[in-house]
Amino acid sequence: MQANLRQLLQTLDQATELSALQTSILALRDHFGVAHMVYHWVCADGGQFGCGSYPPAWVQHYVDQGYLRIDPVVAACFRRAQPVDWKTLDWSGKPARLVRAEALRAGLGTQGYTIPLHGPQGQFALFSITDTTDDPRWARFIDRHRRDLLLCAHTFNHRAIAIEAQRLPAPVKPLSPREVDVLTHLAMGLARAQVAQRLEISEHTLRAYVESARFKLGASNTVHAVARAVAGGLIVTGGTARDAPPLWPGRAAAAE
Repeated sequence: MQANLRQLLQTLDQATELSALQTSILALRDHFGVAHMVYHWVCADGGQFGCGSYPPAWVQHYVDQGYLRIDPVVAACFRRAQPVDWKTLDWSGKPARLVRAEALRAGLGTQGYTIPLHGPQGQFALFSITDTTDDPRWARFIDRHRRDLLLCAHTFNHRAIAIEAQRLPAPVKPLSPREVDVLTHLAMGLARAQVAQRLEISEHTLRAYVESARFKLGASNTVHAVARAVAGGLIVTGGTARDAPPLWPGRAAAAE
């Protein structure tokens, strides 16, 4: 490993605040000479934690439009453990083409490579790099730096988990089986009406279960409750090919 990269990773591994990860990821982006580098995770308290170099306006637009629910990169990474080269994904659908076109206009670049990160208690994060180089150069770049990028991604995730562990809430009260069912379905991305239909209960009854679960978990809203339930190992979201990953931007609209 190059001495400069080793030093950058040592600095990253000593980070004790989430803000320090932002400094590290920008330094790593410059080291690899790519257009953008990003790490994104949903914290146990329901907040979205991300660091990186994407334009803030694009990040906000992505969240506001709920693009995570239709982003082929996220869907692919949620279902697998291996890195994903964006060129290998299916961008033919209209929603996917929209995300791709707007990402290009925002300056993310024509190339992308994302490493999925699956941690304890359902933790899920993404580590992505993007650039504007041509296909042959991109292929050579990935082949040359694949191992170093994996090391960077897992070091970031390790530090984020360690830092987050210091912020975890106190142990929560146990949920009833029905409350677990409700939160599990919401975490899978279903709207309240869909959850009520699947569980064969009224939306009024569903709301009562949600409010009860929120109270037990000390959560400020539904997304917060689902996040705490996942972090505490109270629910497990396996997901399927058609299920969106839990607890990312865009989930709030369905859950609230």
